[in-house]
Amino acid sequence: MAGPKHTQPVHEGPRPAVSAVPAEALEAIGTGAYVVDEEGCIVAVNTRAEQLLGRSAGELLGHDAHDLLHRGPQGQPIPRTQCAMRQAFHAGRTAQGDEDHYAAADGSVLLISWLITPYMCGDHRAGTLVVFHTADPSQRTVTQPPPTTRSLSELQRLALLAETTTRLTSTLDVDEALKRLVALVVPRLADWVVVDLIAERDEVWRTVVVHADGDTLVRHEDLEGPMPPIPEQSPMPLSRALRGVASTLAGPQTYHGTPDSGIAVEPGRLFDATGMHSAAIAPIRSTRAVLGALTLGRAENPAAFAPADLPLIEDLARRAGLSLDNARLYQRQRKVAETMQNHLLPQMPGVPGLKMTVRYLPAPDASHVGGDWYDAFPLSPASTALAVGDVVGHDLEAAAGMAQVRNMLRAYAWSQQDPPSRIVERLDGAMPHITDVAMATLIFARVEAAENRHWRLSWTNAGHPPPLLVSRDGLASYLTDGHGILLGTQTNIRRPDATALLPPGSTLVLYTDGLIEAPGQPLDSGLDRLRQHAAALAHRPLTSFTDQLLRRVRPADNDDDVALLALRVPWD
Repeated sequence: MAGPKHTQPVHEGPRPAVSAVPAEALEAIGTGAYVVDEEGCIVAVNTRAEQLLGRSAGELLGHDAHDLLHRGPQGQPIPRTQCAMRQAFHAGRTAQGDEDHYAAADGSVLLISWLITPYMCGDHRAGTLVVFHTADPSQRTVTQPPPTTRSLSELQRLALLAETTTRLTSTLDVDEALKRLVALVVPRLADWVVVDLIAERDEVWRTVVVHADGDTLVRHEDLEGPMPPIPEQSPMPLSRALRGVASTLAGPQTYHGTPDSGIAVEPGRLFDATGMHSAAIAPIRSTRAVLGALTLGRAENPAAFAPADLPLIEDLARRAGLSLDNARLYQRQRKVAETMQNHLLPQMPGVPGLKMTVRYLPAPDASHVGGDWYDAFPLSPASTALAVGDVVGHDLEAAAGMAQVRNMLRAYAWSQQDPPSRIVERLDGAMPHITDVAMATLIFARVEAAENRHWRLSWTNAGHPPPLLVSRDGLASYLTDGHGILLGTQTNIRRPDATALLPPGSTLVLYTDGLIEAPGQPLDSGLDRLRQHAAALAHRPLTSFTDQLLRRVRPADNDDDVALLALRVPWD
């Protein structure tokens, strides 16, 4: 890493962690950019950096950026202890500087300006993004902005685009992406920011109206809400932006005439309500469609927007469009996955003399459509089957495999009045030939009424976390008998059965590993946590018991789905 004689922070306070920036994002920055890992070695570089330095990616990747690039004005090496960029790098803060020097491949020394900012390199490894451009007059063109425009410097513009890319690509939540977009543009570029989004069936919704009151961002929900439809031919700036035609400057005078459509009335109202005297309106679009429009407005700032400001605002809107499109696709995928999972899971039967409740929580990641499942169905008037299982995998194939295994288990249980172990053995033998499931875990049980208001539980466990039995007075113990290997190993080992009595007032908990597993923690910790909270909740009604158990026990950083079945023997 390298550093200047003078640096200045460009962001105060802690910065949020950012996900890895794809190679396309580095190319889109528009000037030299590279990424270093925690040790300061270059791990990614864009084409412009290769051109400025006269070095190929192969000559840059893996090298310590400070040792390879940073030089003094005469080309002499700079000690690390005197390198301000290196100090900012180690401090993990954003900084910028100018009048520094990089060594080119031909032995010349480049006068450069730079900015660094931390973000994650991928696999949750911390890294740093370095953006630089040459200050050599022979390699840059200096343009004077219009005197009425408060323009950003070239380095500030590039820094804003780089920060926009890293911050917006690190979230797959639409509301969070909009919140970050607002914080990026006001008050840095404008006093007001307005986001209009196109929803399903081409309906337009004014989603965000925010005003920068000094350093405080104030949301004006009274100015938000549904908008009239987009006209097909209107030349008005907002209408053109929502059709994806062009970016445009506008002011109060733009909408003084007779409106040509219903939506043309809204910008006039917005100018009157906000006091904006100048606005820049740009389409928000992805590679697939126009998603809406971004409006930046100035009221307190006397400088009007100029045509020279539009390319930057267009770039910001384009990056916002890509982020919003990804977030929408993610949320749509998650909704489809949850709908599919819920349709695959059965309704619970009513069992006279027992209370039963079930819960299913999907994985936080939409792509993790789980293979976790539960089931309960009558085998006879006096006997009910219970099952909880987990098919290996986190995708739609796992969910489909889960449905196959569950249906096969039902068929074997109905047709064969054998102990649970024999039924699971038949299921295990048939799985490789009938399903695409490689491995799975399962508890299959049968519950029947016994004497003295007790119920008899018979079960076999195929590599699954053990059932938990909680007495009415809070004694909790795991039923560890009947444990065998998971399904899919094709070992043909006989499976054990186990039996236990469920006394009046007791609660049986069957669950999947998503309830107890947490990254970096032993499984015993999760089992202890489940036992402790189940005992504390034993007096609760079954519905409350189940909901509170999920809320208290499921790890906050859990990335797996959870299936839970709770059964209670009434006390009276």
